[in-house]
Amino acid sequence: MLLNKNSKKFYLTGPAGKMECLLDLPEGAPRGVALVAHPHPLYGGTMENKVVQTLVRTFVALGYVTARFNFRGVGESEGVHDVGRGEVDDMGVMFDYMQEQYPGLPVALAGFSFGTFVQAQFQQRLIFQNRPAERLVLVGAAAGKWPMPEVPADTILIHGEQDDTITLTQVFDWARPQDLPVIVIPGADHFFHRKLGHIKNLVVQMWRR
Repeated sequence: MLLNKNSKKFYLTGPAGKMECLLDLPEGAPRGVALVAHPHPLYGGTMENKVVQTLVRTFVALGYVTARFNFRGVGESEGVHDVGRGEVDDMGVMFDYMQEQYPGLPVALAGFSFGTFVQAQFQQRLIFQNRPAERLVLVGAAAGKWPMPEVPADTILIHGEQDDTITLTQVFDWARPQDLPVIVIPGADHFFHRKLGHIKNLVVQMWRR
């Protein structure tokens, strides 16, 4: 695995065994923690995915210490794919660990594709536990592919106009009952080829408002 020069590998122990993780630190003291979730592991999704790396760089630029991990059965992470259930449990392990390491800092959740399904479910769990994440960033939301729950009104939702994996129609059908705005990047496909810079720019602009 090719590591970014600022990425530090570490391991956690989850319900299914070893979790292979990466940590990226901002310049100076962090203002928050961000957890980033990768796309579907059965279709080549890993924590090295380019959209995931873009989200990591975005949060580091915003001053967040940023963590991610390979889902079950990917890379050095043990276990087998669990259709989102076990992946949410593993995100809970990461969340608790990062809160122990950086007590008192707000935690943001971000995900791409299948990772949005994991993070949306995880936020529901945190809300039930009365410790919700600060905010969500969902890129290529998995609406129509998996049963996406409702998300908070301030969620940043970014989608590609020409996404044929998860269509805009599917995303609008999910977002409409929640009155949730969708930011559409013209000409972008599911993997945002040649459009990754828009993701970073949009999140940075909206986060600082």
